[in-house]
Amino acid sequence: MIEEPDSKIRVLIVDDIPETRENVRKLLYFEKDIEVVGAAANGSEGIEMARDLRPDIVLMDINMPDIDGITATESISQSVPEVQIIMMSVQGETDYLRRSMLAGAREFLVKPFSADELIASIRRVYQLKPKIAPAQPQILRPQPVTPGRPHEAEMTLREGEIITVYSPKGGAGCSTIATNLALVLQNKEQRVALLDGDLQFGDVGVLLNLQPSRTITDLISHVDSLDADFLSDVLLAHPSGIKIMLAPPRPDVAEVVTPDDMREILRHLRLLYDYTVVDTASFLDDVVLTTLEVSDRLLLVVTPDIPTIKNVRLFLEVLDALDYLTKTKLIVNKVSRKDGITDQDITAHIKHTVWATIPRDDRTVAAAANQGIPLVTNNLKSPTAKGIAELANLIRRDRTEEVQKPVLGKETIAEGTSPSTLLGRLFG
Repeated sequence: MIEEPDSKIRVLIVDDIPETRENVRKLLYFEKDIEVVGAAANGSEGIEMARDLRPDIVLMDINMPDIDGITATESISQSVPEVQIIMMSVQGETDYLRRSMLAGAREFLVKPFSADELIASIRRVYQLKPKIAPAQPQILRPQPVTPGRPHEAEMTLREGEIITVYSPKGGAGCSTIATNLALVLQNKEQRVALLDGDLQFGDVGVLLNLQPSRTITDLISHVDSLDADFLSDVLLAHPSGIKIMLAPPRPDVAEVVTPDDMREILRHLRLLYDYTVVDTASFLDDVVLTTLEVSDRLLLVVTPDIPTIKNVRLFLEVLDALDYLTKTKLIVNKVSRKDGITDQDITAHIKHTVWATIPRDDRTVAAAANQGIPLVTNNLKSPTAKGIAELANLIRRDRTEEVQKPVLGKETIAEGTSPSTLLGRLFG
């Protein structure tokens, strides 16, 4: 027997069509944990009822005659920030989705939607209801006191390292490397976050067997006022201890995340975690370029085949133009004696030294992906797992030996020139 929850999710419906309001009410009627506390016939009435009733969730129609849903959402988000809004619309274009998220909506439902879709959305958004707190200009973390060193304060500001894994050719194994690398870097002294930056077709959730209940899109309407509590609410916890930020649930939602959004999210992750590992898509757009710009270390992945080597060589020219070569480490993945292409061959062809190699173990890697169990947690004897563990040790050792850490947002190209603008000049 299922016990009825102590508190119900209080929902307000805002839609100018009476039949829609009634249909939504019927869809929710038999849910024991959801209660419809009111229904508004237009945007202005919805704003007023949201302020008076203070529901947990507002189901907001986007097109209404007096005040449209986006304007009403902005008003409610400003005056009653604890109220979470789900936008409803018959139009599913990216522009509507983007404007809704910027206004403060947490999810976007395209009409007609099923009862299961509606109920799942309400429960998901309710779980994400943030703890409202003032924006924090700095996030302080306690650091262990080293014997023999002066400690002027118990709380110090310590910035972590952004590590981006990228390859200009799909199928190079970036997701496998990024996921397992994050797991190996995590220990009692080091806190690690993993961000799936392949916004259209991210695989991190699949590799870790995680349900996308919360994704990076949940942050977009709050980017300008992010704080540690809200960011922690959106990050998913893995049994290993790492925290994961998943890619959007659908490819068409990827455009909601702008380069400025990614920059701000990474800035906060840098303050909260010792290492933030970012998996990326194989193409270059403004979001990927921004990620490369703010990264402290770029792990450039190449596989021993001619098409990938060719793409990496061209990409190194881009990195040279952007002055990113000093933070770029070349990783040769899927190394096998049968390939006929050695590390020396790759170095000679692309004029960049190989920093680390990871052996090929296709069968074990494929099995790990299919099971959602990372290599380094279940197949430590795998040559690939050992190679990634050695890569993690190189990163730790390299960071320890650094004399001075790069500064976030440091200009590495002419002032006022964005990476994408420079690329346009070079290859446009």
